[in-house]
Amino acid sequence: MKARTAALTVAAVCFLGAQVAFAQSPFMGTWKLNEAKSKLGAGAPKNTTVTYEAAGDDMKVTVEGTDSMGNPTHTEWTGKFDGKEYPVTGSSTADMRSYHRISSHTISFTETKGGKVTTIGHIAVSADGKSRIVTTTATDSKGKKVHSTSVYDKQ
Repeated sequence: MKARTAALTVAAVCFLGAQVAFAQSPFMGTWKLNEAKSKLGAGAPKNTTVTYEAAGDDMKVTVEGTDSMGNPTHTEWTGKFDGKEYPVTGSSTADMRSYHRISSHTISFTETKGGKVTTIGHIAVSADGKSRIVTTTATDSKGKKVHSTSVYDKQ
């Protein structure tokens, strides 16, 4: 009985530790696209709202926006910023995504579909935590590279 109580206590502490670590992350919260400051490549999707939230000891990233044809999109990804691939749902261009933490305010990401890289990117949150810049290079359906720089404001 003592071993079970100890195990449950350790699990609870680990869970709360993950929650505190996420709460202190500058990525957490909701970000809105600032179109006036952004430079979206021709035919690039437009991610208008991005939300980072804790999901147990994982991070959940939800993205609302429009695809290259202007149709609404909603994607979700849950995983860790550990460089490993985790499934992404709702995307026509990716079925897996990985994030790699570079520093406390910077991460990189890669999206793949069927094992083939479709998008690479870099995300940097400002020192004051009020804005973030996302630079991406994606390959469109015709094999052309599309570069974008998206600026987001913290909500």
